[in-house]
Amino acid sequence: MKALKKHIILSLFAMAINQFVAQKMKPYVSEVWVSDLGNGMYKNPVLYADYSDPDVIRVGDDYFMTASSFNEMPGLPILHSKDMINWKLVNYAITDLVPKEHFDKPRRGDGVWAPSIRFHKGEYYIYWGDPDFGIYMVKTKNPFEKWEDPILVMEGKGLIDSCPFWDEDGQAYLVHGWAGSRAGVKSLLTINKMNTEGTKVLDKGIHVFDGHDAHPTVEGPKMYKRNGYYYIFAPAGGVATGWQLVLRSKNIYGPYEEKIVLEKGSTKINGPHQGAWVDTQKGEDWFYHFQDVDAGGRIVHLQPMKWEKDWPVIGIDNNKNGIGEPVLTFKKPNVGKTYPIETPAESDEFNDNKIGLQWQWSANENVVWSAKLVGKDYLRLFSIKIPDGEKNLWNIPNLLTQKFPAPNFVATTKIKLFPEDAKEGKTAGLLVMGMDYQSLVITNKPDGFYLQLRNAQKAEKGGEEKILNEIKLKSNEVFLKVDVKEPNGICTFSYSENEKKFENIGDRFQAKPGKWIGAKVGIYSVSDSKVSRGGYADFDFFRITKIK
Repeated sequence: MKALKKHIILSLFAMAINQFVAQKMKPYVSEVWVSDLGNGMYKNPVLYADYSDPDVIRVGDDYFMTASSFNEMPGLPILHSKDMINWKLVNYAITDLVPKEHFDKPRRGDGVWAPSIRFHKGEYYIYWGDPDFGIYMVKTKNPFEKWEDPILVMEGKGLIDSCPFWDEDGQAYLVHGWAGSRAGVKSLLTINKMNTEGTKVLDKGIHVFDGHDAHPTVEGPKMYKRNGYYYIFAPAGGVATGWQLVLRSKNIYGPYEEKIVLEKGSTKINGPHQGAWVDTQKGEDWFYHFQDVDAGGRIVHLQPMKWEKDWPVIGIDNNKNGIGEPVLTFKKPNVGKTYPIETPAESDEFNDNKIGLQWQWSANENVVWSAKLVGKDYLRLFSIKIPDGEKNLWNIPNLLTQKFPAPNFVATTKIKLFPEDAKEGKTAGLLVMGMDYQSLVITNKPDGFYLQLRNAQKAEKGGEEKILNEIKLKSNEVFLKVDVKEPNGICTFSYSENEKKFENIGDRFQAKPGKWIGAKVGIYSVSDSKVSRGGYADFDFFRITKIK
């Protein structure tokens, strides 16, 4: 009898373990945006999130994507897919931006611009341009693990949008663009020789294309070789309004022929450009690009592609002018197998030992900003003092935010504020961050806890944060929610003291993009500079759900 009881207990324990493992292994599927239609088709965008300037490669049966991350840390996101449609955020290539001391403070819009990812001789490389310091590279043999420290490949101002290329003879090259704001000139593409290790540029470079005449703001070059032609895929015409240009030549230094291969045309997809040519195991060709949707950021589309007379044809040529236009739905790429539906994570119950990969700070992370203790089912954010003289959150590094995941969604969190010895001045809340921002917070005063709706207009120019509404709470605990809806991020904030009935507070707020990024949603915990130190806020969960 004892043996039977022991067997039953062990069986139940094993079942519980298996269920736990299965739950952990189960792919995350968003409630608010899924590109895979489940019938062999997909819809664009494949990622309705601000993975701007995307670059993608295939290595065997695996696809890897990275994107611009600017000052948000960790940076250089690594996304993985098996079928080009269902993506999972699996890693970041950098945990700190360098120079570290410089980026320990928010440098919004600076940092990582338009990276390129490549696989060469068993190693994964990512190159990016920092407009103030030069072109950096990181590499690894395993993209799911820690990447090596960044190497400054080419020092200089205005060097951006870099892509490496190893020719068949082993010679390494680097093609890049120029930031007019730093270099004084833009709309040029330049090729430099590198050492074979790809760690150092060897010459001053040669300009291979000038876009001033017909292709202003040509940038973001990606280099490939096919049928004896060198190809440079490059966007032109501006972030929200541009087109995709392809250059080709039998000589790497030119002269290059040019052809526009993708444009908005009669579609509603503005500025379809800047991305990556990728082939499948079955020989199909595809092209990733972004679309700028303002508060939603630069979202990622996938277009079918084919070759005609050694020129790529991207999308569908609806008006027969020889230039492709983007599709909204299409048959999924043929990769030889069918894979489960999966999307990048959004919600976080804060039950794991680390926060989810979807979260980013506004600068290099300081370990004292938060605590995620083993066995605790909440995230603790400490009440970090706002520096003297700051009028709003624009220069505050300890904002924990993530990308807008869809055109329509709800974000909900539960907060408990612990001011410790301070009688007032400790604040924590839910935030929609951009050049204008709005937050719903809990704060303390000598007579108790208050809910406040706060707003700052033109935050990047020093606009003062103002309190729009204030309500006294019964306790130090509150549920906060924001509904984000089309068109273009209309936000309605609400609160509840029992999680059952939510009350709207204040007028609707129009989300605004940040500097070169979309609006972000998240949480934070701060302290007035003049009150006593200490204090923290515990966040039970952060959930992204569909609007009911």
